[in-house]
Parts: sequence; structure tokens; C-alpha cells
Amino acid sequence: LVISVALVILVVFLFLRSGRATIIPAVAVPVSLIGTFATMYLCGFSLNNLSLMALTIATGFVVDDAIVVLENIARHLEAGMKPLQAALQGTREVGFTVLSMSLSLVAVFLPLLLMGGLPGRLLREFAVTLSVAIGISLLVSLTLTPMMCGWMLKASKPRKQTRLRGFGRMLVALQQGYGKSLKWVLNHTRLVGVVLLGTIALNIWLY
Repeated sequence: LVISVALVILVVFLFLRSGRATIIPAVAVPVSLIGTFATMYLCGFSLNNLSLMALTIATGFVVDDAIVVLENIARHLEAGMKPLQAALQGTREVGFTVLSMSLSLVAVFLPLLLMGGLPGRLLREFAVTLSVAIGISLLVSLTLTPMMCGWMLKASKPRKQTRLRGFGRMLVALQQGYGKSLKWVLNHTRLVGVVLLGTIALNIWLY
């Protein structure tokens, strides 16, 4: 679990390329996990392989919410807004998106609670732990993350990155490649639709 948290923070730093910005999701992750530990204690759950696996998976989900809010606030800061105004406006714009993302993830794991027998008892703890972590992450991303953004981030114009230039060029190339592929897909919607239907039919046949 500790290794997964460290790797997530490292990946966030590589993409954000800002120490101040990286601190915010780096704080959001352990806060969400600590809240999940408290809920597990109240529910009488033990720290076993299933709960640890749920917490490890939740680490990726937890950081997503914070990054979505952080990126939108940073965009307003680069546009010249004051930190507090950018935090409020940025959070307000993506609040519903973050909420819908979290509820969708929780809905995926709810059927596990309805399973009977021994598998149901084993997976119930996994589903509850993961759902609680996602819910606490939602709360943190809409409260703690905007507060830290308004306090730590400063209004500034976009500047050239002197470090990690190679990684930055790789990201630009990746974005350009994605743009070209997306343009091709939008220009060949019928072909893509046929491939999609064929893939669905193949999956049904395989199962």
C-alpha cells in the first residue's frame, strides 16, 4: 500500500511538473485512506488481503478526483484569476463531474454486496472498503483540495519548464497523436460503429 501511494505521487509529479501542485494530491491520498481506516474500524473490518487490495485499488481512484479539481483550478489561475476566486470557480465547474464519477464507481461495486454464500461474505468487505474510500475521496476533493489550491497555488502565467524537457516533449507528442487518432475516428464513425458492434458480438459469442 505504501509503495502504491509513493508510485502514484511520483507519477502525479511527472505529469504536473510542479512541487506545489503535487503536494495537494499527495495530501489528499493519505487523508482519504486514513478516513477509510477509521470507517473500517467502526465497521469491525480487519486489515486482511482483501481490504489491503481494496485500499491499493482505491489509491488510484482517490487521486483522480483531486487531480480533476486541481487542474481546473490551475487553468483559472493561468487565466489571471485570484487564487481564492479560482478555487471557488474551478471547484464549482467540475463538482458535478467529480460527483458523477464517484457515484458511477460506487455503483459498480454495489452488486458485490448482494452476493450470497462465502464469496459474498468475502467480497462484501472489499466492496464496502473501496466504496467508502471513493466517497471520502469525493468529500476531500470538494473541500480540502480547493482550500489547499487557494492557499498554495499562486496566480501566474504559464511558463516554460526547464526541467524534464524530454518528458514534456513526450507528452506533447502523445497529445498530438491522440488528436490525430480522434480526428480519424470522428471522420469514420460508421466504420468505428461496425467495429464496435462486431466486438460486442464477439464478446457475447465468447461467453
